[in-house]
Amino acid sequence: MNWDQVEGQWKQMKGKAREQWGELTDDELDQAAGNRERLEGLIQEKYGKAEEEVREEVDEWLKRAA
Repeated sequence: MNWDQVEGQWKQMKGKAREQWGELTDDELDQAAGNRERLEGLIQEKYGKAEEEVREEVDEWLKRAA
């Protein structure tokens, strides 16, 4: 699955993102709206992780969610 597909299926993917990053609220996930950069930024803010760490985490999540 590529990121364009994630954006197109964000309503379904939002639930999977919520499972992975439970501290993100529904409102925050709605703000991300399937945009990878916004999602990564929100994860960085909530979890205090480095940019590269978050990027790898999102890559792994995408592989599992596909």
